[in-house]
Amino acid sequence: MLRKPNAAGLIAALDTPDAARAEGWAQAVAPHVGLVKVGLELFCAAGPGVVGRIARHRPVFLDLKFHDIPNTVAGAVRSVCADRAAAPAMLTLHGGGGAAMIEAARRAAEDALGEARPAILAVTVLTSFTAAALAETGVSGGPAQQVLRLARLALEAGADGLVCSPQEVSRLRDAFGDAPLLVVPGIRPAGSAAGDQARIATPEETAALGADWLVVGRPITGAPDPGAAAAAIAASLPR
Repeated sequence: MLRKPNAAGLIAALDTPDAARAEGWAQAVAPHVGLVKVGLELFCAAGPGVVGRIARHRPVFLDLKFHDIPNTVAGAVRSVCADRAAAPAMLTLHGGGGAAMIEAARRAAEDALGEARPAILAVTVLTSFTAAALAETGVSGGPAQQVLRLARLALEAGADGLVCSPQEVSRLRDAFGDAPLLVVPGIRPAGSAAGDQARIATPEETAALGADWLVVGRPITGAPDPGAAAAAIAASLPR
């Protein structure tokens, strides 16, 4: 399984339906990032084979956010782990899927790859959610309370880490210590547009709070030189 980094590392999100473009981005950012993210847009457009192609450049964070009955999620995890050479270093599922689903996902990963299995990350509350948007789904108390609730459930069920916004990092460290991997999207360098993200912070702020991995997409891939953009963000992080 992927080791916890000694200092906050950078993940570049390759969000595009164009596999060739994604590979070009991966090659350009490879010297400056620890992993590259393959999400729903690229995976659905290019198919599972794109993971192996991208993994030739950097290890892959497969962000498909599995959320289904335990048997189905276990089967999906077995599928993405079937080719050892193309298996992701980390993968996501929704913490809201419950303890049995998370336990099934971890068992499937262990059965498939043993100690080489991907890290299992539970997504808590999406970074696009405000308190009002969360309340529309029937969850009261705001994002921070729901993040802590789902984090406890997921970690007790065997998740290796969590996906959260920058705003919850310090609360999670206070509650669970240094052991869980904390992977944090919603990262925006100073002066960048927030886009559809609601709970954001700069790379420097998020690293200082205790994040392990910072996920950055559009500020890198939308830049004229994605490699240079990734290098600048990486250089801003503490060593």
